[in-house]
Amino acid sequence: MGRRRVVVTGLGMITPLGLDTASTWAALIAGRSGVVKISHFDATDFPVRIAAEVPGFEPEIAFGRRRAKHLDRVGQLALVAAAEAIGQAGLDVASDAERIGTVWGTGIGGIRSLEEGTAVLNARGPEWVSPYVLPMMIPNMVAGHVAMEWGIKGYSSCAVTACAASAQAIGESVDLIRAGRVDAVVCGGSEAAVTRVGMAGFAAMKALSTRNDGPEAASRPFDARRDGFVMGEAAAALVIEDRDRALGRGAPILGEVLGYGATSDAYHMTQPHPEGEGAARAMEMALADAGVALGAVGYINAHGTSTPPNDRIETIALKRVFGEKMPAVSSTKSMTGHTLGAAGALEAGVCLLALNSATLPPTINQETADPDCDLDYVANQARAAQVDVALTNSFGFGGHNATLVIGRGR
Repeated sequence: MGRRRVVVTGLGMITPLGLDTASTWAALIAGRSGVVKISHFDATDFPVRIAAEVPGFEPEIAFGRRRAKHLDRVGQLALVAAAEAIGQAGLDVASDAERIGTVWGTGIGGIRSLEEGTAVLNARGPEWVSPYVLPMMIPNMVAGHVAMEWGIKGYSSCAVTACAASAQAIGESVDLIRAGRVDAVVCGGSEAAVTRVGMAGFAAMKALSTRNDGPEAASRPFDARRDGFVMGEAAAALVIEDRDRALGRGAPILGEVLGYGATSDAYHMTQPHPEGEGAARAMEMALADAGVALGAVGYINAHGTSTPPNDRIETIALKRVFGEKMPAVSSTKSMTGHTLGAAGALEAGVCLLALNSATLPPTINQETADPDCDLDYVANQARAAQVDVALTNSFGFGGHNATLVIGRGR
């Protein structure tokens, strides 16, 4: 027997651009920014007062008042995305629960619950702290909620590798299916860190854009005037499964996860290796795993955070790997902001949509050329292009690098 092929049969999204996949994709193709002035809390005294928030999401309507109260926002978003993906896949979990797994990624987890619990502790004392605080804040609970909601009884885990988390969640899920430990996995990532501590911490690191008066222009990956990333919140979910199983049950085939690579820079807490060494190795590993030649890749969804060093170093890494066979590159973080642990799954989903629609989403806010970032970044407008293979990068604090190679469904 050959290696099991792993296909995507369901996709779900809830993002700053829309409450589902279709609305998110429409906004991406239109080049619309989801960055706004912060509404989740009073940011008047903050140096950064903008973020990419999910608009119009009402948890009490989605889950009921009591249940919403006992779900951190990171879990709420995850359940919405997973529901869309499972529905599209037509996945009947109950009939095969022990052969279906769930692997989720989040960089920070339930930080809102931690902040609220700390505020109660400081204001009223320990006896007033809710017993739900810890279950709501721990990162693994997101995977737990997804498993409990649908009765998924196979392998369950959570990747907590900063901004590489949900890309690793997908990659590890592929490995599980290839190894025969499960036949299908509900995987993805979510993040909801537009909170006082989340924003204050990243602002203190000077990692965030301070374009408070121009939110829509703040996230500008690879542009010479970029000044930091924009915090975003989102969730994205994929249902992936053994191809023979999917075909046997007549499931929709949205694409195929062809390859996965993951490395460590072993270099710095927050800065990538200056020569892009670890990032380049992750891409090379993913391409080798996929058995795909450089020239077959027609689109790259870059990590592209809009921070000065990261975009320059990712460009270096891309050149190391692709050289003269460089395909078109874009960063959809220019529109969604940086959704941290959700970014890998969200951008894998974007690759699937690009392959199926023969359209490459743009990098908006491309106004001033940077001589250190001189690739084709699909500037400002979406582009029609028939592509069979795409690659997506996710790099996280701590030197975590993850790359996925995605193929068009056949």
